[in-house]
Formats: sequence, C-alpha cells, structure tokens
Amino acid sequence: MPRILVIEDDDVTAREIAAELASHGIDADRVAEGREGLARAADPCYDVITLDLMLPGLDGLSVVTQLRAQGVATPVLMISALSDVDERVRGLRAGGDDYLTKPFAPDEMVARVDVLLRRHRQQAQQTLLRVADLELDLVRHVVRRGDAQLSLLPTEFKLLEFLMRNAGQVLTRTMIFETVWGFHFDPGTNLIDVHIGRLRKKIDAAGCAPLIHTVRGSGYSLAQTD
Repeated sequence: MPRILVIEDDDVTAREIAAELASHGIDADRVAEGREGLARAADPCYDVITLDLMLPGLDGLSVVTQLRAQGVATPVLMISALSDVDERVRGLRAGGDDYLTKPFAPDEMVARVDVLLRRHRQQAQQTLLRVADLELDLVRHVVRRGDAQLSLLPTEFKLLEFLMRNAGQVLTRTMIFETVWGFHFDPGTNLIDVHIGRLRKKIDAAGCAPLIHTVRGSGYSLAQTD
C-alpha cells in the first residue's frame, strides 16, 4: 500500500485529504507543523508528500528547499490558497513536483497523487541511465563517460538526466525549460543554450564521439550516432 505524508496545519483539510486517500487504498500520516514535517519527510518510507505552503514553525517553501538540499527526492505535491503564477513558480523552483490550489476537488488531489506515485515507481526502478559509454547514477549522483568521472553542477545533472531519459528523441526548448527549470519557457532567453553548451563541453570532450546534438529549428537530442 502506498504511504503518503500529509503536512497540513488545517485540521479540516488534513482530514479531507486523509479520508479521500484512504478511500483509494492509500495510507496517510499527518504532521501539522513545518519543522516536524521536515524531519518526518526525510523518512524513505513515504512515496509522496503533500505539503501546505502556510505552516507554523517552518513554511512549506523552506521545507521543500531543505529536503532537496538533503538529497530527499520523494515527490512533493504543494498545496496553497495562493493561486497566482509567481507563487506556483516559486513552489516548483524550490523543488515541488506539482502544485494544487485551495479549494480543490478531492478527486483531483488523488489524481495528482496517483501521477506522482507512478512517476516515483518508474524512477525507483531505473536508477542507472546509460547511453553509449555515458553513465548517470541517480543514487550515487555520479556521471561517467568511459573511464572518466565528470563533475556536473546540479542543473547540469538534472538537464543530463532529462536528456538521457529521453535518449534518441528531439526535445524542444520549451520541453527542456519547463521540465528542468519548472516554469514557462521564455522564448527570449538563451539559458538553455548556455547550459547545453557547458554540458556538451563536459560530455563531448575531445576524443569522444558526440552524444549531444542540435536539431536546428527544433531543439536538442542525446543519441549515439554511427
């Protein structure tokens, strides 16, 4: 049975979430305070976390930021009464995987949890990605090309993971931007091109067959070519 941690200080909302999850065969534990929520969320027994942004002790943004800094990768569904785009962007950029605005329909909440559960299971099953002689270890957070271990910045690692999970496919700048950076693509930015350039220098160093390819007018692809 999946296990969910509900970090929510409002008793009524917490009971509604727990009851709806239970009706779908999902077990839920509840924490009402941010600092306790942070401590409990580090437990690997949880498959998904629902996290209210307005919490006593430590706010939700701080909770998810510290979780990601600790290397906790459990999917987080952020819940808030704040619905403007800037707040959603802040939540996603801090490390949230999805964002739900109060008031919400219980069945929508469960549907979003189901999506995160499926994603979590798929990622847990695949912790070592390989393309040609390039290897990315999601557990140890190590990248190797042949015999050489590569040093990547956090965003470069996340970008490479996205490229490798979709190896052989053409990924548009919009797809890359919204998945790696977590907010809507700005066509005027060269942020993706800069990061791809830096990643290419590390992955496709001198003497290595190129794996990162520019598809003019479309985006980028990571693939082994003959």
